[in-house]
Amino acid sequence: MSMQQALNAALADILDADPRALIFGEDVGRLGGVFRVTDGLRQRFGAERCFDTPLAESAIVGMAVGLAMNGWHPLPEIQFDGFSYPAMNQIIAQLARMNYRSRGHLPMPVTLRIPSFGGIRAPEMHGESLEALFAQVPGLKVVAPATPQQAYQQFRHAAALPDPVIFMEPKARYWQRETVQREVGDDCEGARIARHGKHATLIAWGAMVARCLEVAEMAAEDGVELEVLDLRWLKPIDTDRLIASVGKTRRALIVHESPCAGGLGAEISALINEHCFGQLRAPVERVTGFDVPYPAGELEDEYLPNVDRILFGVQRLLG
Repeated sequence: MSMQQALNAALADILDADPRALIFGEDVGRLGGVFRVTDGLRQRFGAERCFDTPLAESAIVGMAVGLAMNGWHPLPEIQFDGFSYPAMNQIIAQLARMNYRSRGHLPMPVTLRIPSFGGIRAPEMHGESLEALFAQVPGLKVVAPATPQQAYQQFRHAAALPDPVIFMEPKARYWQRETVQREVGDDCEGARIARHGKHATLIAWGAMVARCLEVAEMAAEDGVELEVLDLRWLKPIDTDRLIASVGKTRRALIVHESPCAGGLGAEISALINEHCFGQLRAPVERVTGFDVPYPAGELEDEYLPNVDRILFGVQRLLG
């Protein structure tokens, strides 16, 4: 399956198992979503369980909150990450707080799907990297899968939680294909080792995991064995596996698409320094996007961390 097909399968399996589950958002019904993630679900489950909404992100999230308060299981979509901004009041002031505010009497089993990050040369506001913003909000969980198998398992797991989850789908990886087992499995929380190594740990999530694996392949030709840690869950961060990997290699390089200043890499770097300071052989390195608005079109290629920039980061780390 492609990642797009794996997510479609996860949504279908959830709707099939849970009559309270509902899918809604802009163009998710008749069209099947811009990326066809919801393709065929309206025909299979009916227009009352998979339906289109007006172009109003605040209404989409607000409706999800109200439905969850009344016992439904909302699985809404915000069509592109840059369209999240109008819904931030509902996400921060309602979705993230309701369970806490009600002392658990009003759980929020809402899994908010957001096609995220860059890599498809989209217009402005159609490619953003907002994980640090979402991770800063108490009450939200944040996850970004890197492969079709991870997308299926992580979405099924996220949808089973009583807490709101921001599910950030890397648009650039929608068409990646691999064999997908349609089962949740036991290891759905926390980080995973995507490649074992001993000289340094590359830490990434979403589409940057594949890029780090490419770098690791190239470095291996020169005898450098890089470990690649797919963080997966960005809130909460799997501190145990992070520290175990960095403690083994004693060097860490963090790769993400968002700007460097205030990015999630800063939090990860702080965790590494708190737990591994005495073991580190070099300062923690970061290779990130630049501190400018996320560019559109072909300028995106100049903005995103590429193989050369990551390799230079590895050279600084090993030097």
